[in-house]
Amino acid sequence: MGVFIFTDVYTSTIPPKRLSKALIVDSQNLIPKLMPQAINNIDIIQGSQLRSMKNRVDELNEETFTYNYTMIDLTEKFESIGYEVKFEPTPDGKSKNKMTSTCYTKGNFKLEEEDIGPEKRTLGMYEVVEAYLLQNPHSCA
Repeated sequence: MGVFIFTDVYTSTIPPKRLSKALIVDSQNLIPKLMPQAINNIDIIQGSQLRSMKNRVDELNEETFTYNYTMIDLTEKFESIGYEVKFEPTPDGKSKNKMTSTCYTKGNFKLEEEDIGPEKRTLGMYEVVEAYLLQNPHSCA
């Protein structure tokens, strides 16, 4: 088994409380509305198999704006992928958002950073949500 760690940082003009509420807490309502071409729906289901992926929420802390989850039941190349997401305030009222992905591979499979597609799509999701929140200042307030 191999362990590979990747970190992405995204800065936003949106404060962490509002951005974490949109991307994490209210995601099941907001994300399918904003990205219907990519995400049909998000169902919060405990212990059930989802059609495309299965995630296990490990921690959701609305006070510290942290969210940890693990993608499980993956392909023959991966045991699991753990994600740590943290939204931090900046002195100017904006936010710095950090996502660390820890990939646990099976056997001798070697993972390269360019092989990690979901993280890049996640950062794209941040941009879509940020644009929506800028246009809708009362949403997720």
